[in-house]
Amino acid sequence: MERYDLLYRLYDEFDTDTLREYQDFVDVFPPVDSRVALDHWQEASDELEERKDEIRQGFATGGTFAEVAARANREQAFTAQDLYSKYGRAVNALVLDVDETLRSAGSTDNEIPRDTLHVLTEFHERGVPIVICTGQTLENVKGFAIQGLGNELVHSGNMSIVYEAGTGVFTPGHGSQTKQLLYDDLDDEIRDVFDEIRSRVLPDAPDDLRRGIHLQGNEFNITLKPNFDIGSSKAETVIDEGLVYLLDLLADALTSADTDADTDQARQWTRAYYADADSEIREVLESEGEVSETPVDEIPEAVRALFERIDVAYYHADAAEIGSLELNKVAGVEAALDVLGVDDPFVAVMGDSKSDLRVMQWAAEHDAGIAAAPDHASRDVLTHVMDTDELVFDQGKSAEMLRTVYVLNLLAKLG
Repeated sequence: MERYDLLYRLYDEFDTDTLREYQDFVDVFPPVDSRVALDHWQEASDELEERKDEIRQGFATGGTFAEVAARANREQAFTAQDLYSKYGRAVNALVLDVDETLRSAGSTDNEIPRDTLHVLTEFHERGVPIVICTGQTLENVKGFAIQGLGNELVHSGNMSIVYEAGTGVFTPGHGSQTKQLLYDDLDDEIRDVFDEIRSRVLPDAPDDLRRGIHLQGNEFNITLKPNFDIGSSKAETVIDEGLVYLLDLLADALTSADTDADTDQARQWTRAYYADADSEIREVLESEGEVSETPVDEIPEAVRALFERIDVAYYHADAAEIGSLELNKVAGVEAALDVLGVDDPFVAVMGDSKSDLRVMQWAAEHDAGIAAAPDHASRDVLTHVMDTDELVFDQGKSAEMLRTVYVLNLLAKLG
């Protein structure tokens, strides 16, 4: 019988909704010191196994179908089968952004939900490496990873952290390869630009801007964050102002890089180039009345070559950042997968921003994985995801997409 027919039978003939409710209860039942509560958990566990046994006895590969029904609803299961029909293989690593992907300030109170953490531990138990890929600092990521997933998983040798959007990679348990400082490989020209901007970014900021922002404690990237709730109108105001300020600091660094440009000219070139490269940056410059009228094709080749190595990123009401295009999340993911021993990657990339989009595009171009995003992701990310496999999930519901991938792996084992 065709796999699709078996799935139709599974969801038509069995009460899979109740089965999943029992599975969810058993999986995320909080640790409590109560005999009554533990007895209730045991009763639910026994009922869960009885319901799974009914499915096990009804299919030739009933064990797998019982797990499929317990983990995924009808839509998720059929999506997983569609993915297997298209790609013919299981996901062998997860590449996961954190903020507004695994967790959301708007719907999960900026905590990774317990059901998401549980699904991640299930992937780990099945030997699937986990790569956390984030713009945050290493210390921040290590802290919540250990708190949420446990010290044993984080230090298992099967998990890696790509931090600061690819400037470094931390993979515990791999000796000399445990921490890779990818920014050490940049040449002096680029490092000098970053050193100058970093030395001026707070001391030279206008008073009203300096009171509204802080500098994220990165090892290399220069990231301005708001001193207000992310997503608020005040955060939007200071980050928009901060973006223009960072562009001007980058322009000032050009005048120190032997480009034969005066300050005003360098600022016009910088604004023109990055507005042309990113529509969101252009919109901010327009709203701030700071758009350059300089045609992009009039930017000198030497200046353009430098711009092509430096990334300016804007995250609405969240952050403004300068980074190296040679040190993006793709470079970090490739380094992480190499250390983890994933030689023929087919990854599930989940993210919401332009830096995640680069990883998604890399996976698509190399036939190396699938991409998923929350429904509030940036426009370009959603366009890419909809143009590939349409794997969009609701805000704060990353566990639902992870379950789809989990079921894809279950179905792939059936061949």
